Amino acid sequence: MVDLTQLMENEVLMAFASYTTIVLSKMMLMSTTTAFYRLTRKVFANPEDCVSFGRGENAKKFLRIDDRVERVRRAHLNDLENIVPFLGIGLLYSLSGPDLSTAILHFRLFVGARIYHTIAYLLPLPQPNRALAFFVGYGVTVSMAYRLLKSRLYL
Repeated sequence: MVDLTQLMENEVLMAFASYTTIVLSKMMLMSTTTAFYRLTRKVFANPEDCVSFGRGENAKKFLRIDDRVERVRRAHLNDLENIVPFLGIGLLYSLSGPDLSTAILHFRLFVGARIYHTIAYLLPLPQPNRALAFFVGYGVTVSMAYRLLKSRLYL
């Protein structure tokens, strides 16, 4: 059985938990940001969401697509595509005994890249800003996976 006090003493795991909390909080903020934009711009995806603004034909004008809402939604979807693999691979990486400074560098780069990616997406900043942020974050996850496969997993 795993001793939880031992896990709490694992500095890499605690660093991973800290940075994971930051990136998951950012991802949660994206769903509330999408809701905020939908409400303030009166743009909805489902007829039942429009009831507060009208009924019948009057409500149909709120069933539309808005560039700003879609931009936030796409940034959120991109988070889902990138943060979920980071969580799994990062956890295994954290438990594999990596050097603390190397692990923290991985975690900081990933979190920084995801935050910058969101900023680049929402402002929007010209390319290649968003693409570079994406590839830095993706590269971090690949780097951790490579280390796991190379040194700790048995193939």
